Amino acid sequence: MGRRIDYYDDPNAPKANSLVPSVNVVVENDKGEILMIRRTDNDNWALPGGAIDLGESVTQAAIRETKEETGIDVEITGLVGIYSDPKHLIHYTSNNEVRQEFSILVAGRPVGGSLQVSQESRESKWISTKRISGYEMDRSMWMRIGDYLSDGDRPIIA
Repeated sequence: MGRRIDYYDDPNAPKANSLVPSVNVVVENDKGEILMIRRTDNDNWALPGGAIDLGESVTQAAIRETKEETGIDVEITGLVGIYSDPKHLIHYTSNNEVRQEFSILVAGRPVGGSLQVSQESRESKWISTKRISGYEMDRSMWMRIGDYLSDGDRPIIA
């Protein structure tokens, strides 16, 4: 299995060779906990999400990816932001794909299911927003979570 390597504003990063629309989902339960996965490809914690497939809407992809990676069924409740910073590159070593970031962040609420893991998630769990700073994440995930938790204007376009 290949690895995922995130680069930000790194002159030594490989050049982008693809742009893939993707979605991340910030799911908060009634205890103020956020649903997170520990990725198998880089061991970092992240919000569930992934590529939007042909023939699929953003909402459908968000629901599917969350279920696949965590076992939790969600209802999408809103748009948090769109992230398309060309300085953020994601290198997948399995096929040497280097993606320019293009991710839509939506908010959701849990409506069923139970926590599980997948080929993409070695752990899935609810993490208190008060304790989330103790988890290893890429800067892009910190930014998304911070944007969700802030009381600023939405949606964010970055």
